[in-house]
Amino acid sequence: MRIGELAERTGVSTRLLRYYEEQGLLTPSRDRNGYRSFDEDAVLRVRQIRRLLGAGLTTEVIASALQCARGAEAHLDLCPELAGVLHRELTAMDARIGALQRRRAVLAGYLSAER
Repeated sequence: MRIGELAERTGVSTRLLRYYEEQGLLTPSRDRNGYRSFDEDAVLRVRQIRRLLGAGLTTEVIASALQCARGAEAHLDLCPELAGVLHRELTAMDARIGALQRRRAVLAGYLSAER
């Protein structure tokens, strides 16, 4: 299928699909005329990418995680290396959440002082 059909079937813009290709997340073949051609598995792959992006992972992490992704929900068969990467991502995410909570408390303090 061409990129437009893949975009239609997945609800992802052609621009994003090209970005996924640039990031090594999708690998289309090329027709003789140079057009991208995707196989049926690309629909599932795009759904997996979207699911992993929704979990807050970077495209760099997703590139390694996709090797272990299974099904539309992108269930991961964790190898020790990937588990380590995901633990680091989770730790970093917890740190960002903590920083946001501290900033929120400061802002809330300004508002409560206003009364």
